[in-house]
Amino acid sequence: MRCSLIIVTLLTSLYSFGQQGSVTIHKDSRIDALVEKQGEIVPPAIAPQIDGYRVQLYFDQDRSVIDNARSKFISQFPKVDTYVEYTAPNYVLKVGDFRTHLEAEKIKAEVEIDFPTSFVIKEKINLPRLEKE
Repeated sequence: MRCSLIIVTLLTSLYSFGQQGSVTIHKDSRIDALVEKQGEIVPPAIAPQIDGYRVQLYFDQDRSVIDNARSKFISQFPKVDTYVEYTAPNYVLKVGDFRTHLEAEKIKAEVEIDFPTSFVIKEKINLPRLEKE
């Protein structure tokens, strides 16, 4: 029994290794371009960040309401950066990259008539822009 099992195993292995063949791969040349693009090392898309403050002006589930509030703020303060973030289920409008709480409170006081529910929050901010004089 053992002898026949060994002979069958040897014949099977010899037969399986005895096969020869070739494989031809036909592929679209765009696949190589996609693989190359996916393999590229991309630097982070965010700027260096530091601890600071922003003013949260508004939040709502409707993006168009947030966009209208953003346009209203930009018309008053064109040099202050605005950020729209989506935190399910709401869109949140935040403004500014303030290093101190006092700078953020100043903007909050100026927009309090239009945005009465605004408040100052502490979070990571982008480095403030340098203005040429």
